[in-house]
Amino acid sequence: MTQPDPASVLRSSAEMRYRAELDTLRGADRDPRPAGWQLSPRAVRRFILGDAQLGVSRKFYGDDPLVERAIVTLMGNQGLMLVGEPGTAKSLLSELLATAISGDSALTIQGAAGTTEDHIRYAWNYALLLAEGPSERALVPSPMYRAMVAGKLVRFEEITRCPPEIQDTMISLLSEKQIVVPELGDGACVHARRGFNVIATANLRDRGVHEMSSALRRRFNFETVRPIRDHAFEVELVLAQVRRELDGAGLQARIERDVVGPGRVRSA
Repeated sequence: MTQPDPASVLRSSAEMRYRAELDTLRGADRDPRPAGWQLSPRAVRRFILGDAQLGVSRKFYGDDPLVERAIVTLMGNQGLMLVGEPGTAKSLLSELLATAISGDSALTIQGAAGTTEDHIRYAWNYALLLAEGPSERALVPSPMYRAMVAGKLVRFEEITRCPPEIQDTMISLLSEKQIVVPELGDGACVHARRGFNVIATANLRDRGVHEMSSALRRRFNFETVRPIRDHAFEVELVLAQVRRELDGAGLQARIERDVVGPGRVRSA
C-alpha cells in the first residue's frame, strides 16, 4: 500500500508527522539499543520530551519521570499499563512510545464490549478455510500476532472495556510470549521476537469498564498519567494544537482564548 501525502490526510501517524525528527535522532544516536529497538532508550526519551539542541520538539507534557519509567519497563518482560482519567494523553504517550521504539504505531487492538479472542490472537479467512482447510494462507493474523512475528510493540487501547474473560486471554500471551495455532497441527506456534512487548491503556473512571483480574494485573507495570494541573498552561497547549491543525489545513482563523479557557483574554 502506498504512503499518502501527510498534507492530504486528516490525521497522519506519529511516524509520518515526525519523520524528520526520527531521522535526526537516528543519525545522532550513539547509545546502545536493546534488541529490536529503532532507537536507544535515551533517544526515545529525547523524541518524547524534546531536545532543543537537535531541534526535536516536546510532544508529551506532564511527568517526565513517568516517561523514563515507561521506557525502562518496555526494556524488560513486563507489559506497560497506562492508567488515568479520560483525556490525560495516555493514548498519545502509547503512540509516541511505539513510534520511537518500533517505528510502527499502527499495531493496535481497540478494546470494546464486542472485542473477541479472535481480535487478540488470530482469525480465519473463511472462504479460504472452506476451500483449503486450515493453512497459513487462510490465517488472518491479529496485531498481537504480527507484533510477535516482527518483534515490535503492540498497543491495546481501553483494555478494561473488554469483558473479563477476553482480558484474561492476555495472561498466557504476556507470560509465554507465544501464540499456539493448534489448527495448523502439532508444534504450530509463533514465538515473539526480541523487541515485542505490550502497551495497554485503561481509564480509571468511566462507564462500561470492567475490573482486571489480579493474575492479569501482575503481568503489567502500572503507571498513572495525571492531568496537567496548570490551567493556563493547558489552555496554551490547546491553542497551539488548534493553530497547528488550522495551519495544516491551510486555514486562517482568529482563535479566542475564551473558547478553550473561559474568562481568558482574547489572543493576539
